[in-house]
Amino acid sequence: MDSRIVAALVLCSLTATVCGDKGSGKARSCSDIRDFYTGKGFSPDGVPQSEISGEHLRICPQGYTCCTSDMEDNLAMLSRGELEGLLRDAGRSLQASLGGQFKAFDGYFLELLNQSAITLQETFTSTWKSFYSENSQLFADLYAELRKYYKSANINLEDTLNDFWARLLERLFSHANKQYSIGDDYLECVSKQLEILHPFGDEPHAVKAKVTRTFVAVRSFVQGLVVSGDVVRKVSQVPLSQECMRAIMRMTYCPHCRGMASARPCVNYCSNVLKGCLANQADLNTEWRHLAETMLQVSGRFDGPFGVDVVILSLPYRISEAMMAMVENMESTNTKMFLACGPLREKSVGGTETDIFPKNEKVSVEERSANSANKLGRLVSDVTIRLRDMQPYWISLPSMLCSDRVATGAGAEDRCWNGMTRARYLPEVIGDGLASQINNPEVEIDITKPDRAIRQQIMQLKIMTHRLKNALNGNDVDFQDTSDDSSGSGSGTICNDEVCSRSRGPQFGSPVSERPVYPYLPENEKVVKASVSQNLPCVVTYLISLLVLLLRLR
Repeated sequence: MDSRIVAALVLCSLTATVCGDKGSGKARSCSDIRDFYTGKGFSPDGVPQSEISGEHLRICPQGYTCCTSDMEDNLAMLSRGELEGLLRDAGRSLQASLGGQFKAFDGYFLELLNQSAITLQETFTSTWKSFYSENSQLFADLYAELRKYYKSANINLEDTLNDFWARLLERLFSHANKQYSIGDDYLECVSKQLEILHPFGDEPHAVKAKVTRTFVAVRSFVQGLVVSGDVVRKVSQVPLSQECMRAIMRMTYCPHCRGMASARPCVNYCSNVLKGCLANQADLNTEWRHLAETMLQVSGRFDGPFGVDVVILSLPYRISEAMMAMVENMESTNTKMFLACGPLREKSVGGTETDIFPKNEKVSVEERSANSANKLGRLVSDVTIRLRDMQPYWISLPSMLCSDRVATGAGAEDRCWNGMTRARYLPEVIGDGLASQINNPEVEIDITKPDRAIRQQIMQLKIMTHRLKNALNGNDVDFQDTSDDSSGSGSGTICNDEVCSRSRGPQFGSPVSERPVYPYLPENEKVVKASVSQNLPCVVTYLISLLVLLLRLR
């Protein structure tokens, strides 16, 4: 009697297993997945001819399947590689956008500097004649130092400007007093009187304040674009975890193993999978937004009557006006210099230069900067749009990556792939960021172990935001390479031309609604409910067999 009971139970168990997926004893052909598998670049060797029992599967549901363990492993690696590729592509698109802004501002600002230098050369050649021809290198050195500072060289801008005015005072005083023998020691004394006698009036202080404020703001802004692009590049290259690989495989290729190749993931299911996979990336959101908002504040100061173009293009005229002020008061200046540094001995032969007193030709700064103002306005408007668009980037990635793969249309919620079968997905959509993943039903994550590489990039964003806030207050900042590797990525290149040219600009919109649709169900209850419609006939068969056996034993 015992043997009959055991045999009956075994028979019933086998019956239940056979009908677990199909309700029919006829095994399904695996020709479709064979074609799919080889189309992905894998060898068809080892692909079953027809369905086999799926107890060997470690990721996909263990019903009857056309996938072996090796196939499951290969498809899991493929799914991770494909998602990592999508992340790199999205990163390249954002890098291209940031790179375009960098090139536009960098090119525009250098163009302004070149225009300013050319204007100085043209006006000073006719206005200051022999003095300029003898001292042109002094002015060329000033613009060279300004370019170096803008390119993030370790230069103190205030010291550079102070040194320029001191050297200009020496040269102008010497040129105006050619009848005297003036030694280097005497000229050193003359330069020290710059802050005491104010021979140039208030112009040196005004120029220093405007130029410093402008250069600090522009340099910090373009550096912010560089750092932003560098952060995107590095974060986009962070490999996905093993837990994420399993979740992506279950969502992407397990339907093929189950003979449901046409089944597309449920919307909320895809959201939970990708929010789990990109939890560390989502933690960039706060500092990323802070950086974008601060850059917007800085760019807001580029335009207007005291904007970048006005300050840079007016520099030659500010310098010329300061020189005019000294020349017009040369007699008084000489008297004060002689008192401070001592009398000078006249040369045996000499005289004053007749062209040392040029006509005071004033040119309207507004007229010269009208064309550049229009261009700058367009640049500011464009960068404002781009910076606002990129603010939700890190938390929008899950919805952006899910948009092309999830089930849509009538009946999609009831016939989509939920990780186990075609059925409604019941768990609610979780929040963004690592801390929220404690309740993620799809991806197992240790929320106490954040990704180190991404945390380093969060710190880079904080540092850059701090520098930009200093720039808003007019404080000079010391820019050094913020790269934490030896690739030279912090040197000012956001993406190379080849990458930028082939990248497509993504649409960075708001993520899909995260309103919970259904209350959270424990994992075991979710599995039972997802598969109940599929396995119910087998359960009935199993119970009928047991009932018949018990009646006979009575």
